Amino acid sequence: MYKKLEKKIGLKFKDWHLLRVAFVHRSYLNEHKDSKLGSNERLEFLGDAVLELVVTEHLYITYPNPEGELTNWRSALVKGEMLAKISQELKLGEYLYLSHGEENSGGRKKDYLLANTFEALIGVIYMELGYEKAKEFIHKFLLVHLEGILEKGGHIDAKSKFQEIAQEKLGVTPLYQLLHDEGPDHDKVFTMGAYVEERVVGKGKGSSKQIAEQKAAEDALKRLKW
Repeated sequence: MYKKLEKKIGLKFKDWHLLRVAFVHRSYLNEHKDSKLGSNERLEFLGDAVLELVVTEHLYITYPNPEGELTNWRSALVKGEMLAKISQELKLGEYLYLSHGEENSGGRKKDYLLANTFEALIGVIYMELGYEKAKEFIHKFLLVHLEGILEKGGHIDAKSKFQEIAQEKLGVTPLYQLLHDEGPDHDKVFTMGAYVEERVVGKGKGSSKQIAEQKAAEDALKRLKW
């Protein structure tokens, strides 16, 4: 079942049961209460920690830049949008176990689900094959994007950039307000508005208010003509 994935990432797993768990979304268990599988949340928790350590270690060893810059670079690398992009390239969505509702709502293509799955896969690699293999995987599929991120300015925080420009050009500080949210408590999508002088100048959606605010700032930067 996972031979195609093993070939794509260049790794072989002994415990396919653990690998399978990496693809189980909690919504699947709500409809399959007798399942012997657990959700991928614990593996995601582990993978997130391994991912941050590997990226931090690489940036620290490779670049002499100040801590603030390295923090921005790391954030650009490990943000959900980037991890989801890699998941799409690896076609991890094909392996997901989802509820019917999540399936019908396009769960296999949702950025936050794909990002979480990527982190869960890192958790499996770490548990099965050790830190060095997890490190190789992260270097091969994630850290190779760093140069492109820096060239395109993807490491620049959109909210910070928007605030800087708004203060310089207009003398005001942007504000963010929740426009609406949708979905169940465990799977909400928030829509935030970026405001300048009580006018909505950008909108963004995300699985958290913080992510939605970043999206709203990005939208405002595209829309506004300074």
